[in-house]
Amino acid sequence: MKPIELTIEQQFKLQVYCQQLKQINSLEEARFMLLELLRMQMVKDNIIKDLLKND
Repeated sequence: MKPIELTIEQQFKLQVYCQQLKQINSLEEARFMLLELLRMQMVKDNIIKDLLKND
C-alpha cells in the first residue's frame, strides 16, 4: 500500500504550526495549542461523519 502524502495546502499548514510551536514559551501555551488542535480534529471528524450519514 502506498503511503498517503500531504497536499501542498496541508504541508503549508504544517509549516505554520511548526512556526507557532517555535514561539511557545510555556507549558501552558503548549497545552492550550494541543487542546485546540485536538478540538479542531474532533470538529472535522464530526463534519465528515455528518456528511457520510447524509449520503
